[in-house]
Amino acid sequence: MPVALTKNQFRQLALLTLGSAALFIVVRLLPTGTNVPHLNYVPAGRSIIQTCDPSNPQFLPATEVQSPVTMTLATAAPAAAGQPVSAVLTLKTYGNKPIGPDDIAISNAKKIHLLIVDPTLTDYQHVHPEPADASGAWSFTFTPRAGGRYRFFADFVPAATGVELYAWADLTVSGPPAAPVPAARQNWTADSDGYRFTLTPGALPIRARKIEDLTLTIERIGGGRVPLEVIMDAFAHLVAFDDQRSGFGHMHPLEVDITKLPDPVHPTLHFKLQLPRAGRYVIWSQVQIAGREIFAPFWFDAEEK
Repeated sequence: MPVALTKNQFRQLALLTLGSAALFIVVRLLPTGTNVPHLNYVPAGRSIIQTCDPSNPQFLPATEVQSPVTMTLATAAPAAAGQPVSAVLTLKTYGNKPIGPDDIAISNAKKIHLLIVDPTLTDYQHVHPEPADASGAWSFTFTPRAGGRYRFFADFVPAATGVELYAWADLTVSGPPAAPVPAARQNWTADSDGYRFTLTPGALPIRARKIEDLTLTIERIGGGRVPLEVIMDAFAHLVAFDDQRSGFGHMHPLEVDITKLPDPVHPTLHFKLQLPRAGRYVIWSQVQIAGREIFAPFWFDAEEK
């Protein structure tokens, strides 16, 4: 049965309620370091937001699902193959609120990771835009190796959510296009800058919608040490693209402790990846050896599970 409160008990309960309400208001008013709160990253439709998690290695179909962030690109002059391009990207929420440096957390040593790839997937570049003068604007430079419609995927972590997000845009580059890689080509070994890179799947063929194990090994052609260095808080990065450039998979090694150096002659790193569908893919590896960034591609077909 209901218990009647005494006046003193009622007064104490009222004071506790008022105190709790005041504390809630104060906490809500405290500065968070960002002008773009959590709700600005909730779009009207569906979106996939988790990307670079080694334990959840999904391929992000960025062009097929709605992101709460839009990205636009502008260049100081028309982009041309073989020429440095000065560009500015602008990030805004779906509500048209600009996303500046205070609104993005550092992830893997950088605020924004911009993954750039040409239509043939033979020119892949990874750059890091810096804040520009305008609100929500970020500047960067890159040198396209060929002509065509380049695609830019931005990978970043909003300070308000702590969860990785994406945005994408295209930019047309004038000049002759790159020669496409023959569809029959399948390679799990690639030579670059005097080093041999081997990516070994746990099983072949690679199956769509199945978590695959991948092992990256590096050796110096002719023998010798491989002075592998940390780059963006990891000893290597893998980025997968499908031939339609519908999205990307950005993978980090399972070896997350960068204080434990890999083998100095045959460094070996392990990754996981799940692809959304059967088709043609490339995985680009990126490492830093003796102060140089080195990229190597692996081409393959994924089959139905």
